[in-house]
Amino acid sequence: MSLLRWQFDPTWSLADLHLSALTPADFRWEPGPLTWHVRRAGDGWTIDWADTEPDPVPTIAWITWHVGWWWSIALDHAHGRPPRERESVGWPGDENTVAWLRELAAGWGGVLDRLSDPDAPAAFPWPADAGLTVAHQAAWVNAELMKNAAEIGQLRLPRAAQATSG
Repeated sequence: MSLLRWQFDPTWSLADLHLSALTPADFRWEPGPLTWHVRRAGDGWTIDWADTEPDPVPTIAWITWHVGWWWSIALDHAHGRPPRERESVGWPGDENTVAWLRELAAGWGGVLDRLSDPDAPAAFPWPADAGLTVAHQAAWVNAELMKNAAEIGQLRLPRAAQATSG
């Protein structure tokens, strides 16, 4: 599993670099007219979702919720817990999201450090009968994190450049 840990560490470093630079306004900036977003609803947030994905631009808030959602479920699977439903994984808001994701990253690093049977079957994020392993799952988590970190950067960097140019 050392290769998967090696892959995870720089991927998380990139994600954390972008997360560390975010301002509260960055999370909820809508870069276009069609976005997937998290919206204030009473004491919490509602998450935009469709089973058939349209072509929206996700906001940083939505991407960070998405990371927290799939990572929470991956950790549920890794620890043998029943995976929670998507609707039960809320977004903690712009003040708490970075800490939430850092906690999930630490948990995932622990999973990779303790992984003793990478060839054991894994049933997330694919069907149980897919014949894939825990190593496949770990590689998927790392790849999904890399994709999401790049998406956050693609939104954060131009927004930061606009803010400094005037």
